This record gives sequence, structure tokens and C-alpha cells, in this order.
Amino acid sequence: MYEMNILSQDIMYLPGVGPNKKDVLNKELGVRTWGDLLEYYPYKYVDRSRIYAIHELQSDMPFVQIRGKILSFEEFEMSARKKRVVAHFSDGRGVVDLVWFSGAQYIYKTYKVGEDYIVFGRPTVYGGRFQFSHPEIERASELQLSEMGMQPYYITTEQMKKRNISSRAVEKMVKAMLQKIAEPIPETLPDFIVNARHLVSRDTALRCVHYPKNAIEMQKARERLKFEELFYVQLNILRYASDHRRKYRGYVFSQVGDDFHRFYSENLKFELTGAQKRVVHEIRDDMRSGRQMNRLLQGDVGSGKTLVALMTMLIALGNGYQACIMAPTEILAEQHFATIQEFLRGLDIRVELLTGQVKGKRRQEVLDALIAGEVKILVGTHAVLEDPVRFQRLGVAVIDEQHRFGVAQRARLWAKGENPPHILVMTATPIPRTLAMTIYGDLDVSIIDELPPGRKPVQTIHKYDSQMTSLYAGIRQQIRLGRQVYIVYPLITESEKSDLKNLEEGYAALCDIFPEFKISKVHGKMKSKEKDAEMQKFVSGETQILVATTVIEVGVNVPNASVMVILDSQRFGLSQLHQLRGRVGRGADQSYCILVTTYKLSAETSKRIDIMCETNDGFRIAEADLKLRGPGDLEGTQQSGIAFDLKIADIARDGQIMAIAREEAQKIIDADPTCASPEYAMLWRRLRELRDTNVNWAAIS
Repeated sequence: MYEMNILSQDIMYLPGVGPNKKDVLNKELGVRTWGDLLEYYPYKYVDRSRIYAIHELQSDMPFVQIRGKILSFEEFEMSARKKRVVAHFSDGRGVVDLVWFSGAQYIYKTYKVGEDYIVFGRPTVYGGRFQFSHPEIERASELQLSEMGMQPYYITTEQMKKRNISSRAVEKMVKAMLQKIAEPIPETLPDFIVNARHLVSRDTALRCVHYPKNAIEMQKARERLKFEELFYVQLNILRYASDHRRKYRGYVFSQVGDDFHRFYSENLKFELTGAQKRVVHEIRDDMRSGRQMNRLLQGDVGSGKTLVALMTMLIALGNGYQACIMAPTEILAEQHFATIQEFLRGLDIRVELLTGQVKGKRRQEVLDALIAGEVKILVGTHAVLEDPVRFQRLGVAVIDEQHRFGVAQRARLWAKGENPPHILVMTATPIPRTLAMTIYGDLDVSIIDELPPGRKPVQTIHKYDSQMTSLYAGIRQQIRLGRQVYIVYPLITESEKSDLKNLEEGYAALCDIFPEFKISKVHGKMKSKEKDAEMQKFVSGETQILVATTVIEVGVNVPNASVMVILDSQRFGLSQLHQLRGRVGRGADQSYCILVTTYKLSAETSKRIDIMCETNDGFRIAEADLKLRGPGDLEGTQQSGIAFDLKIADIARDGQIMAIAREEAQKIIDADPTCASPEYAMLWRRLRELRDTNVNWAAIS
């Protein structure tokens, strides 16, 4: 009852809030109760435990505090209506100026000559003297430095500032609230976890995260709260996966089958890589285990994921079942269809394509053959998920580029048969381990971490936009050798606010620069038929240059394309650059990725370009991208259906805490998969509370 009475109270009834500020806090931060405010954590801290003497001040100091008295005020006219107010402030050994550019009436009313104040702010030098612009000022008698310790800073929005809700105002709200919470804040982790992991109590953590006396206290509080947050994320994911395994028995594929053996012995013209063999064994073990396979297959472009997917589907066929593979675009579906047909040439296996372009009588023929069991492998787009699509016995579903689909669509495949089919999810977007544990925490993970023999790593080169003449000469040389070239622009039409090159003007300019070559153009605003026609010209070799936006990031396989030019590369994230680079290097010829930038690059951008030039390792690139950009910026993560609105944990930097939290969560699931033991009642109760208050938590169930 204590928690309900205190932490569930409406924020409006906290001193200094009221109905107007309540509305702003609700809309801007989602803070509605005392408990919500308690979990609105500071983003940084400033040490307020020390007072500096004025003679100790230096111009490169961050925030400091000094103690003294106002000697006098002085005014300076800035304009007809504006005045600059300056207070000359002394600690008895030196003098500084306190400066305000507005609010003169408030300043004269609030601050008095001769009173003892503590001033807090950033010292700068003006006219040979230190000054503090718009400093924080407290009466020395009202500020106990022994209690201040590390001052918290809270993120505030423009709307909050308009209602006078500054970081300092939030701090005062939290302080008033904590003073009213006299009893200990209830614990949300059992003693056996708190003690084993040497965590501070929830009460201590929540009080100290807002008002730590020192850096050590702050660190312990943040570690406890991060652990708790990540622990419940992992507990939710693992509970879901455990429930799913218990509820849905998988088809038992006890044999590999004749189709697999014939393909392997007669049609496979090269040796599988060690990584491909390992992954096929992992998939084979899943499919004969009696539980439904839910496996994520990661591998860079060109690593041979499609071949592994085909062999997985052949195992289903060998046990009397059908298989399907879904791709996010029609072009990619057509590419898979052509690849699979080529692989299976000479084998009596019917493969059909189902996309939005397959219509009328032809579409009905495919649907009828599918339900009759005559179509063994169906290749398609989202069209596969539609209600009229029915299989006789669907045993395996392969989903390519999972982040383009989402959890709900993945689940719709389960209704296509008596039991859910085995699921193999493929992605060419390398996902850092910490992120995969959260986005795909309910899936087992396999990684193809080597390229087929004979593939040469793509050579990545950084050029400035002043070097375009030599770049054009290199492009001309490659095309005369029989190769093809991608040129990628970040925008389609010119933006008044941007200095980016735009595709339309660029296309026209390239037609003038390369009159001897044919050029295709593709961007996201074109109609599908136009786009497909232009792409097909490039695939067939009719055009030598493809000018495009990032729509080709996940696209066709053109082994003859050996050059990828990315203009204004400084505008792209690492993972996107890596995906674009993956369009080349698919043949035996040496391929090149040219990153073109301006001379003016930030330190972060330079680091991105350097990483791209140094390595082709997609996982190293993905880890770097996660640290530079954060998980919220990575494409598709928000579609996963798993909570990402973490309040204090940082997936990019808290990987070690994440691993420990998952380990503890796994112990709970292993010991109590049905959530029946009284020993774990607190955990299941807390999990329900989180699911009730967070829409993202509910999405996974």
C-alpha cells in the first residue's frame, strides 16, 4: 500500500508543480506520477562539494562555485529597451562580475548588496576580468554544501523552459519528493540477486542517483538501476521464448532427404565454407529436436546465406513438407527466385514466385498448386502473408532482412499450418551482440563469418570532392574493362537548407561527363515499374552506370559491378555505408568503394570514414556505429517490438551489465519456467507492472 499511496500519487500534488506544469511534464516527459519523476534520471553531474577562491579561477574551468558578497550593481545600455546588469562580487581576496542580459527587475528584487551568497556557473574572461553570465545564486545560509555533493542535471525541452521548468526546477521537485518519501522505497529485486551481484538497495539507488555525495556513490546507484532495467528486459524476452517453446512443438525432420543429397552431390559446384557447414549443422540439430526452430542467421553480403537457406528448405522437402522464403522487396524476391532456380537446375523441384506483380490467372495457378502441394518452394514478398495464400504442409519459413518486417508479420506465418513452421531469419546487417540480445533475444543466433574462397575484399578509398576529375577517369577506366558502376546520392531533389549534391542534377551532369556510356537512374519516389525497369537495365548490362539513392542498399546482385561511389559520405551512418559497399565485391574482380566527402569533417565523421577504410568486418563496423549513434538510430530496431525506451541503461556501453543481467534472468527461467514458485513471485509481479505501464513491453507477448 505504501508504494501505491506514495509513488502512484499524481505529480500535480507535488509542491511547486500544479496543473499547468503537470500538463507540460505529462506531454514532454511522460511523467504523471511521483514514481515517474523518480525514474527521470539525471544525464550528468557537476561536483558541488568544493568552493573555489576567486584567485584560483582559470578560463578553461567548467562549472565552479565561489562564495562572497555583492559589492555593488552597475547598468549598461545595450539598446533602447535592453540593459545589461552587472554585480561586482567579492570573496575578500578578489573580484568577479556577475552578468545578466535580461530580468533586471527580478535581479534587484532578489539579490542584495552585502548578503552572503554562493555563486555557481562557468567562469569566462571579459575585459581582463572573470565573469559569470546568468549564474545560479543561493543564500549561503540556505545551502549546505555537505549535502550538495554532485549536482544532477536533467534534460529539459523548449516547452518546459517556456513554463520555467529548468534542470534546477526539476532537481528541486525531486528533492521535495524524496523528502516526503520517509519510508524505504520497496525493493524490486530478490535478496539472492542483490547480494550475489553486490548491488545497493533500490531505495539507496533511487536516492543516490539524484543526489550522490561523490562519484563512487553515483556509480553504484547507476549500476544497480542499469542492471535492474536490463534484467527485466531479458527476463521478459527469455520468458517469452520459454513459453513459446513449451506451447509450440516443432515438426521433427528426422532425415535430410534425397533432395538435399542430390543437390549436394550433383548441383553444388564448390565447397561450403567452414562457417556455412557449422551453421547448417546448427540448423539441422534444431529441426530434428522436436522444438520449433527460431534462428537468426547473420552474415555479411556475399557470405552465402541464401545457399544455407536453400539447404534448410531442402531438408523440409526431404521430410515431406513445403518451404517459403520472404524478401522485403520485389527485386530482392526476384533475385532469390532466379538464384534458387539456378541452384536447383535439373532437379524435379517446383519453385514459384509470388509478388504483387503476379496477378490474375497466373496468381491463381500458383495458389492452387501451393495448396495441392505441387509447389515445393515459394519465393515472395509480403504477399506470402495474405490470407488467400495457403500451403498444404509448410515446414520452413525463411525471412530475409527481418528488420523490414516486424514481429507481428513474423507471427502471421505461424497460422499457415497445423503447427508453426521452423523459422530462419536472415540479415546482412551485422548486429552487435548486445543489440542482438535485445532485438532478437528470443532467437538463437548463427553467424557466417567468412567469405567464399576467391572473393577479394572490397578496397575502400576516401576522396575529397575536389578530386572528382581523377575519380571520373578511374570510373571510365573500369567501365572500359567491362565493369559497371554505382553512384549514390543522399538526396533526390535539392533542399534549400542543404548543400548536398542532388540526384537529378547529378544525373544530368553525369550524362554530359560520360556521353559514351548508358546511365540508369533509380530513387525511392519512382513508381515500382519504372524503378524495376531501370534496375533491370543495369542487371542485364544494358546500362553501365546506375545513379541512385539508398534504395539500392538492399537490392540486386550484380557480380559485374565493381565500383561503388558514395557522394557526401559524411551524411551517412556507418552501417548504411557498409550496406552500400556490399553491393560490390560480388564477383572475382577487385572491387572499389569510393567515399567522397567535403574537406570540412567533424572528428566523429572522420572516425567513421577511417573505420570504413580500415576494415570490411561488418561486426566491428556495427559495434562502432552503435557507440557513435546509439541503438535508436539503427534502422529497424523500433520495429522489433521489444522495449527500447530504456531510462538509464545504454545498450552500446553497458554490454557487460547486459550479459550479467541475461545470465541471472536465464537462471530464473531455467528454475521456474512456468512462473509458479513463490520464491520468484516478486519478479513476475514486477514484470507484470512493467508490461502494464510500457506499451513496448506488451508488444512482444
